[in-house]
Amino acid sequence: MSLTLHGYWRSSASYRVRIALNLKQLDYEYVPVHLVNNGGEQKSDAYQRLNPSKLVPTFVDSDADITLSQSLAIIEYLDEKYPEPCLLMPKHAQDRARVRMLAYDMACDTQPLANLRVLNRLKSDFDADDAAVKAWVQHWVTEGFNGLSKKIETRAGKYAYGYQVSLADICIVPQVYNALRFGVDMTAFPLIHKIYKNCTSLDAFAQAAPENQPDAV
Repeated sequence: MSLTLHGYWRSSASYRVRIALNLKQLDYEYVPVHLVNNGGEQKSDAYQRLNPSKLVPTFVDSDADITLSQSLAIIEYLDEKYPEPCLLMPKHAQDRARVRMLAYDMACDTQPLANLRVLNRLKSDFDADDAAVKAWVQHWVTEGFNGLSKKIETRAGKYAYGYQVSLADICIVPQVYNALRFGVDMTAFPLIHKIYKNCTSLDAFAQAAPENQPDAV
């Protein structure tokens, strides 16, 4: 097996894939791609040949001769190729759709609005200072969590969708990490915060945490 993850320690999308790889108990090589140093290493010619979108993460399975970007595509690939020791998607179609819905709420609608390149553009082109950027992130995360909390209230157990870790949890945890970083009041979202704490008590999540990565600064 030869798996490689090109990522950045504080990237939410990279964080998601690290969690999935750990839950699958897969060995992989981690290659840091610093999004700030040298103008952003994701913009280098070498990295653009790997991922023309100039984003992280990029995942390479050299045994299968496949290179993937987009964290959710990577995670579903891992789930299908390596069903053991746990599945990250439920078996029934309705349940899979609901889990995807929760995951997409975080990964597609909420997190991109607080992506580093968006925040940098707010500063460079719209004269946003640090306080304005913080307020921007807090607003959109709060909007996302308001919807999420209502969607999970009838189906959450220990985790976002019952009592087994799923793709939904993998997407929620990095978003809560960012929320805490930007000072979002999580007391307004007790169920989401409970799920976050339950997940981060697991080794797979703890080992994937940004501060535990070799490129953390």
